[in-house]
Amino acid sequence: MTIKEIFTLAIKMGIDADFRENEMIEKILERKKEKYEKMSEEEKKEFDTETLENPYSDSRILHIVKDKEIKKILVGIDIEPAEILMAKEIGDIDLIISHHPLGKALAHLSDVMELQCDVLNQYGVPINIAEGLMKEKISEVARGVNSANHQRTVDAAKILGFNLMCLHTICDNLAAKFLREKVENKNFLYIQDLMKTLKEIEEYKEAIKIGAGPKIFVGSPENRCGKIALTEITGGTEGSPKLYEKMANAGIGTIVGMHVSEEHKKEAEMANINVVIAGHMSSDSLGVNLFLDELQKKGIEIIPCSGLIRVSRV
Repeated sequence: MTIKEIFTLAIKMGIDADFRENEMIEKILERKKEKYEKMSEEEKKEFDTETLENPYSDSRILHIVKDKEIKKILVGIDIEPAEILMAKEIGDIDLIISHHPLGKALAHLSDVMELQCDVLNQYGVPINIAEGLMKEKISEVARGVNSANHQRTVDAAKILGFNLMCLHTICDNLAAKFLREKVENKNFLYIQDLMKTLKEIEEYKEAIKIGAGPKIFVGSPENRCGKIALTEITGGTEGSPKLYEKMANAGIGTIVGMHVSEEHKKEAEMANINVVIAGHMSSDSLGVNLFLDELQKKGIEIIPCSGLIRVSRV
C-alpha cells in the first residue's frame, strides 16, 4: 500500500465506525462544499480545501517525501522529534504515524468536536442544547491550541526526510464502536459488572499491569449503571462540563470515557452520573490497533512506540 492508499483506507474506516449515519456525514460535506462555492476568491485562498473531502480535520497526511510502497512503519500515540530521531536510528522506516494530531491537524482539532453534539443527541440530549453548550467549549479548545508549536514535529520529519501522518478521530471512532458493541445493550446491573467486561479487553489488561487500567472516577462498584453512554471516547477532546446535568435529564446513568478533568468530575458528581474512565493511552491504543490490524493483513511491518500498547487481532 502507498501512503495515500493507507490514508484513504483510514478515512473509510473512520466513516464506517462513526456513530453518525454515512448519509449525515455526506450532508455535512455537501453543505461545506456549497459554502465554499459561495466564497469570494480571497476567502477561498484561506479555506482548507482538504476538509471538503475529509470529515476529520484532525487526521491528515502531514508530510510526504515520496508516496512509495510502504513496508515498515513506526506508530505511536504521540510522535515528537524524539520519535523522529528514533525512526532514524531504527532505519528503513517508510512512514511514521501519530495518533494525536500534529501540524495543521492540531490547529483544526476543535473542528471535529461537533461530532459530540450528534452523539449526545443520539443518547437523548436535545440537539439545540448540545450545540449551545458545545459551542463555548469548541471555542475554548480552538483558543487553547492556537498558541501551540504545531509544526515542531512536522519540521523534524521534513529535515530528516520521513513521511508523516496522524490519525486521531478516525481511530477514536474505531475504539468507540468497539466499546459500544462490548458495553451497550448488555444490561449490566452494577458498575463492577461493567468494569469486569472492560478489564477483559486486551489493551486494558496490559494497562492494568502498569497501573493505568480502567478506574471508577465517580461512583462506586456497587452503584447501579442505569443507561450507559459512550459520549467521551471520540470527538476531539472533552466536551462541556455543563452537559452532565443535561445528560442526567436524558436518563444517562453512567458515562464511559478516556479521561476526565477535575471540573468535569465535580459536575458529574453534582448530576449523580457515574464516570468510568477506561484509560487514555489504552483506549487510544485500542482504536489505533484496530486500524493497524488492517495494515498488518497487507504485510506491513509495525513498530509500536510512544505509549502504543500493540495488540493484534489478526
